[in-house]
Amino acid sequence: MVRRTKEDALATRHKLLDAAEHLFQAQGVSRTSLQDIARRAGATRGAVYWHFKDKADLFNAMMERVTLPLEKTFQDQLGQEGREEQNAHTDPLARIRSGVGEALRRIASDPQTRRVFEVATHKVEYVGELQSLRLRHLKSRSDFLAQVERGFEAAARHHALELAVPTAAAAQGLHAIIDGLIQSWLLESTDFDLVSLGRDVVEVYLRGLGFPGPSKSTTAPPGS
Repeated sequence: MVRRTKEDALATRHKLLDAAEHLFQAQGVSRTSLQDIARRAGATRGAVYWHFKDKADLFNAMMERVTLPLEKTFQDQLGQEGREEQNAHTDPLARIRSGVGEALRRIASDPQTRRVFEVATHKVEYVGELQSLRLRHLKSRSDFLAQVERGFEAAARHHALELAVPTAAAAQGLHAIIDGLIQSWLLESTDFDLVSLGRDVVEVYLRGLGFPGPSKSTTAPPGS
């Protein structure tokens, strides 16, 4: 009976998050009330407050369902400096390419991931009760930059290169490219192929930093 109750509670939580995703996408975060979300999910307002402290808490939970797997992808690909030091044949740059490619592929091919990123990019205002969401956004960006900077440092050591700019600046540049591509694609996805153009633009950027092109064993498209 306890297990059934826990399963029911988890199902209700997911229904609320699903409802929030669709309503936030359709009418924006600030114009969506918790009552709207409860009604769409077929739940009560009390159920919303049972699972979430407020709208910001619900928004963060919605983001975590999608972004945590993406963040794990980058952690898996870029957070292996110790192994890289032990294996001279492992190119950290390949992990950067793979992490970026997988993230773009996931956004382009998974409807839920695309929906959540559209909400986070175009449907939220960091005002009033949602100001705390800005801190989450900043932390996510900071974590990404730290991972990429470590990856660039390891890649520079691996290739015995001195980059054209400091690794922190290189990481900022890569983030700006990826963020800009995603925002533009979300506005009109028919304008370009996010995965293929993203791969090409990132490769041009990496070459500009001074890195060599990918080896033949790493030229397959991400996610293939």
